[in-house]
Amino acid sequence: MSKTRLTVGQALIRFLAAQYSERDGVEHRLIEGCFGIFGHGNLAGVAEALLEAELSRPGEFRYYQARNEQAMVHTACGFARMRNRLSTFACLSSVGPGATNMLTGAATATVNRIPVLLLPSDVFATRASDPVLQQLEHFDGRDVSVNDAFRPVSRFFDRVQRPEQLVDALLGAMRVLTDPAATGAATICLPEDVQTEAYDWPDELFERRTWHVPRPAADPASLARAVEILKSARRPLVVAGGGVIYSEATDVLRQLVETTGIPVAETQAGKGSLAYDHAQSVGAIGATGTTAANALARTADVVLGVGTRWSDFTTASRTAFASEAVRFVNCNIAGYDAAKHAGVSLVGDARTVLEQLGGALGGWTVDPSYRLEARTRAEEWDRIVEGAYCVRHSPLPAQSEVIGVVNSVSGPRDVVVCAAGSMPGDLHKLWRTRDPKGYHVEYGYSCMGYEIAGGLGVKMAAPDREVFVLVGDGSYLMMSQELLTAVQEHVKLTVVLVQNHGFASIGSLSESIGSERFGTAFRYRDPVSGRLDGEVLPVDLAANAAGLGVVASRVRTVAELSEALVASRAETRPVLIEVETDPLLPAPDSDSWWDVPVAEVAEHAATVRARERYEQARTGQRRYL
Repeated sequence: MSKTRLTVGQALIRFLAAQYSERDGVEHRLIEGCFGIFGHGNLAGVAEALLEAELSRPGEFRYYQARNEQAMVHTACGFARMRNRLSTFACLSSVGPGATNMLTGAATATVNRIPVLLLPSDVFATRASDPVLQQLEHFDGRDVSVNDAFRPVSRFFDRVQRPEQLVDALLGAMRVLTDPAATGAATICLPEDVQTEAYDWPDELFERRTWHVPRPAADPASLARAVEILKSARRPLVVAGGGVIYSEATDVLRQLVETTGIPVAETQAGKGSLAYDHAQSVGAIGATGTTAANALARTADVVLGVGTRWSDFTTASRTAFASEAVRFVNCNIAGYDAAKHAGVSLVGDARTVLEQLGGALGGWTVDPSYRLEARTRAEEWDRIVEGAYCVRHSPLPAQSEVIGVVNSVSGPRDVVVCAAGSMPGDLHKLWRTRDPKGYHVEYGYSCMGYEIAGGLGVKMAAPDREVFVLVGDGSYLMMSQELLTAVQEHVKLTVVLVQNHGFASIGSLSESIGSERFGTAFRYRDPVSGRLDGEVLPVDLAANAAGLGVVASRVRTVAELSEALVASRAETRPVLIEVETDPLLPAPDSDSWWDVPVAEVAEHAATVRARERYEQARTGQRRYL
């Protein structure tokens, strides 16, 4: 067997460049390249290997310079999600704070079942120089480093203490990255001395390797039970989750529900499973859902969940499905999710299982009156959306008006990106999605700061689409620096920055539990009261973005925003448009609930009243047995 002598860092890069995924006969680069920030932990190892690759094998494996380690993981997540989890990026960091900066990104990826490869540097395996700079000395375990914090937020974790361990670590990580039932963050820790050590590697390690992504079918017995339950339903409802999008099952879902007449509600990750104006679409479900979907959920007798993990927002903290007789059929690639709510588990690929269901259901259909009810409710909600889009508040617009303008200016294949604050909830219920990949909201982890970094990844994955990033001032202030990476790489983003001088979402939630928006506004401290309720802070975030090389502007009205968005299409550089909104103007109500406990004992009258409302609301919670 022929061998090549390389360092661990050099072997790592050559291996990653040769990995491919394949589904339905179509191959994709599995690791499209890497983001990285260098320090003493990886400068002589992986960084040297990247330099050597660019000099000797140009274009084989591209390096991208990031500004923040957490942000580069978000960018990889945005890219991988847009590519339906068939391609992703590697993320490289130095030892210590550079590594732990990636923890939030790792959790975001794992919670959302998105594949990313994390390569944090680690302390010396030889311990010859202990304690090295940035090393955590753990008194109860000399083999513990800060990287052990990755264990609970990764789906795969390994530490390469000797060069020959790299092979098993890489193969194990690739297995997880290409397993749709087990994917998430795959973390391989690389001690800084081991990265530079040479080893004689078998040449077959660097040969092109293709990882098949399967489409498993549900077993016949489970399918038969599911079909029996569905055929017994009088008021069935489909809840479409992210698995519908990732498995490219939208056409099969559409055919199934057109035949059967079952209405379709969507989770955040599943929004776009049907076009918003499809006859069977009733829109978003749960705490941030539409009145149409939530009304049907309350009386549903059978719920077919496809590719959803049944989060508290989707189930309105287990109050959405109120019928005592409701039963669940769960189609999911992961058995863990398929078994939730004591449902009949259809463990398999969403597209394959929906094809199985379509064939087994034959000509079965719901009563025509139920079809009409679902359509009528959906049309009623769409009129509410139109009103929220077009009502004109003064002097400042409502957030719903901003959403309406962006929706009207964007094209059918354009993508809206968001993550945290009040905007995701408003988008979920109000955004008119026309394309399965046109809606990209990270709401599994609701990670503030994801928006711009994730939008960068979305655009890199789909350069032919316009990408509109909607971000609040709170999230922008947490993580906006990847705008500079977008400028550097000539990646065009259009960022709509909603300026409401605070944390609007938590402000509203605070008010609902009787805390009256305490600590949620961006204001000076009042010298008399000592509280943060003085004048508004004089920030100019458009100027901040302009300082990073972005084409930035400020607008005050809905008309000015529309003009600026239309003009932005002609730009080739990243664009940021700042618009001030009134945080006290809410979007239309979902007629739903979310469980946020209220203090059981309080002196404040508003809190006491909120506790009374809370006690009443949670009487509707139930466990599905």
